[in-house]
Amino acid sequence: MKFNKKITNLLIVALSTLVLSACSTAKKTVGSGDVYTGNATVEYLASGVKDRVFYATNSSALTTASRDTLRKQANYLRKNKKLNVVLEGHGDERGTREYNLALGEKRANSAKDYLMTYGISGKRISVISYGKEKPVNPASTPLAWSQNRRAVTIKAK
Repeated sequence: MKFNKKITNLLIVALSTLVLSACSTAKKTVGSGDVYTGNATVEYLASGVKDRVFYATNSSALTTASRDTLRKQANYLRKNKKLNVVLEGHGDERGTREYNLALGEKRANSAKDYLMTYGISGKRISVISYGKEKPVNPASTPLAWSQNRRAVTIKAK
């Protein structure tokens, strides 16, 4: 009887450990602070070159991941010298229309400035802000807000 009780207790501990470890390794879609780091809304400017970078709330500062993406975009643009791009700045739904238009412009310009530090001519890069007018995720949640705070690089027409 004591032997069966010990085995039962050991099995309960082992099962509990497995369940808890599975919870701790669940994939998170929002990373550093409130900056979206997943891939659900990311498209590609070119093969292996993401088209967008994400920002923290009320910020136009580039994250480490954003700088990495923009370096790849700069490499692509250096190889395709005739290609011009438009940087679209976006905000989330919170804040006034005017505030988000200004912040979207700051975000697009921060990405443009970074591309220019890698030798891309400012003449090849147009900037436009959509503020909160074109959300990629229309939900009113922290995840949606983090996906909407972005700058998107598109090929100019």
